Amino acid sequence: MNKGILLCVDDEMLVLVAVREQLRKAFGDQHIIEVAQSGVEGLEILDDLVGQGYLPLVIISDWLMPGMKGDQFLIEAHKRFPYVITVMLSGQVEEAALSRLREQACLHEFIEKPWDGDALIRCVRKGLAQFSSPTDQKT
Repeated sequence: MNKGILLCVDDEMLVLVAVREQLRKAFGDQHIIEVAQSGVEGLEILDDLVGQGYLPLVIISDWLMPGMKGDQFLIEAHKRFPYVITVMLSGQVEEAALSRLREQACLHEFIEKPWDGDALIRCVRKGLAQFSSPTDQKT
C-alpha cells in the first residue's frame, strides 16, 4: 500500500513551512507531507495524489483565507474523502464555522494559532490512531 497524505492548507507561507517541518520530523518516513496555499489548491493536490493511489489521512487547514474559507474547504474535502481526519488550525474563526465543521466534516480538533508544535503532533497522532480507512468502513 502506498503512503498516506498529511496536508496543511494556509495562505501564509511561514505557517506552511513551520507545520511541514513539524510534520516531517514526526511522520516524514511514514507519510507524504503536502502543503497548499488555498482550498482550491488543496483539493487539486488531494485529487492528484489519490489518482496516484495515495490515501488522504489528515488535513489541517486555516480558516480565514482568500477565496474558499477553511470550513468550506474541509467540508468539501470531507465530502470527497469522508474518512479523512480534519483539523482547524487558525488564529481567528467564527463559532458558526466550527459548528458547521463539527456537523459536516467531523472536525477532529480546533487548534488556535500560535500553536504548540508538540500539541499539533499529538493531535495528528491521535487522529491517525482513530483513522478508519475506506476499506475498513462498511457502507
